[in-house]
Amino acid sequence: MGLTVDAINPRVRNAEYAVRGELAVKSEEFRASLAKGDTTLPFKQVISANIGNPQQLDQKPITFFRQVLSLLENPLLLEKEDVLVNHLGYQADVIARAKKLLAAVGSVGAYSASNGVPAIKESIAKFIEERDGFPADPAHIYLSTGASSGVNTLLNVICASNKTGIMIPIPQYPLYTASLSLLDATPVPYYLDEHQNWGTNLDTIRKSYEKGKADGLDVQCIVIINPGNPTGSSLPEADIRQVIDFASEKDLVVMADEVYQTNVFVGKFHSFKSVLRSMQKENPGKYDKVQLASLHSVSKGMVGECGHRGGYFELDGFDPAVEANIYKFVSIMLCAPVIGQCMVELMVNPPRPGEPSFELYDKEYKGIFNGLQERATALHKAFGEMEGVSCAEPQGSMYLFPTITLSQKAIDAAKAEGRQPDEFYAMQLLNATGICVIPGSGFGQVEGTLHFRTTFLAPGTEWVGSIVKFHKEFMDKYR
Repeated sequence: MGLTVDAINPRVRNAEYAVRGELAVKSEEFRASLAKGDTTLPFKQVISANIGNPQQLDQKPITFFRQVLSLLENPLLLEKEDVLVNHLGYQADVIARAKKLLAAVGSVGAYSASNGVPAIKESIAKFIEERDGFPADPAHIYLSTGASSGVNTLLNVICASNKTGIMIPIPQYPLYTASLSLLDATPVPYYLDEHQNWGTNLDTIRKSYEKGKADGLDVQCIVIINPGNPTGSSLPEADIRQVIDFASEKDLVVMADEVYQTNVFVGKFHSFKSVLRSMQKENPGKYDKVQLASLHSVSKGMVGECGHRGGYFELDGFDPAVEANIYKFVSIMLCAPVIGQCMVELMVNPPRPGEPSFELYDKEYKGIFNGLQERATALHKAFGEMEGVSCAEPQGSMYLFPTITLSQKAIDAAKAEGRQPDEFYAMQLLNATGICVIPGSGFGQVEGTLHFRTTFLAPGTEWVGSIVKFHKEFMDKYR
């Protein structure tokens, strides 16, 4: 009979990834139908608010980045510098950067060192030092195929058996539960505090850790997503200090997923690395054994270059023998895409004031940031006016995670379809408006509560009105 689904790896079969699940598949079917001229649907476009994919939703690429990349992909263009400058709008610093990167990588079509191009690792180290005020060592920086690849590398190394426990926030980005399922390791969930803008709560973390230990788990790591996905939160420094202190006490690896670090609307971003260094400076010797892995990516922020699959992770405080095995694991994967590595270099080393490309770069960057903030504010305001909906103020990342309260009639209708109530709501929203969101059950939520996650990446605010209209009709139908 050949290979059947019952014969494949059960861990793959059982893994779930809600962000690209049934709702996403159906939304793409709708998109394909509209492209073929289907006029029977009650909407004219599909809004993919289910995934942080900025350029799919018309976020424009930053000119400096794409001009440099075009020269890296086709170095022959550099033989016509006069045409580039005088007719195609390329600035002198674009050409200089392309030449510098080509000198470092040779060709973007060739493999690099497994942990990344040395010159690019040096640029990342300088970026981290400028951001945090503390030095970084390029030797402990690893280029990756987006941050997701870095997460996969680290979890593969950390997770020794099904008794390995990894503390993950709830709600969480489903990458973590899916990866742990594939590795046959065990998530140790800790709930974020919705009433405190989805911040961490040390008592909750401690109870979750103790439960994991009582269940016989070897709890090795705590994952923090900051700014938050799906919650849109941005942790204050005090919360980060508490997490580091707890990790030090319990000898846990801290995995800091910081891919949304430039998407902060309220307060400022505090990196785990900078807070750890401050704590080490204040208390010499006390936190020297803390093991921290920090991740960043070109996919989010104002860069939004998801398709180029570029990212990195930095290791701090790891046993050299453990780090040698991390290097071995990335070596098995050969290397991250070299064009993605170059995109990372451009992200961490953008045009500076006084350089020819800076004015346009600054205009484009601020335009994207302001647009995101405006749409986040409009969406948050709309949620505040919708019956049975409450939502924390948008602080960071590119998501909102509102709570919805549904009637028993709606809950019964969901049950009749074999769906969770928030999944039923999201499916009805998609069918009526073409707007794809993800139910909170795909991320985890406190029992008895219902949520959905939406991005605010889609251009304009007209689609927000479609959500408001649908919600009123839905609530009226199921009273």
